[in-house]
Amino acid sequence: MITPERKKELIAEYATVENDSGSPEVQVAILSERIANLTEHFKTHAKDNHSRRGMIKMVSQRRSLLDYVKSRDVKRYEALIGRLGLRR
Repeated sequence: MITPERKKELIAEYATVENDSGSPEVQVAILSERIANLTEHFKTHAKDNHSRRGMIKMVSQRRSLLDYVKSRDVKRYEALIGRLGLRR
């Protein structure tokens, strides 16, 4: 679970304009944070398959958003994955 304070920090960091909470950059950043939290959760709860299914859906949604950004603006895409530290 991501705290509201952390979510506001991510929105402030990745927002493209003021009061921006819906841009693909913000959405990808929030999804990445939630995925990282779940990855840590699975280190102690290996058999939690219900949460694993949710994480797989989040990874798929993040991939779709990244593909959208890449199709619109490749430089923006590369900057985003560089800031988030994603491999692709």
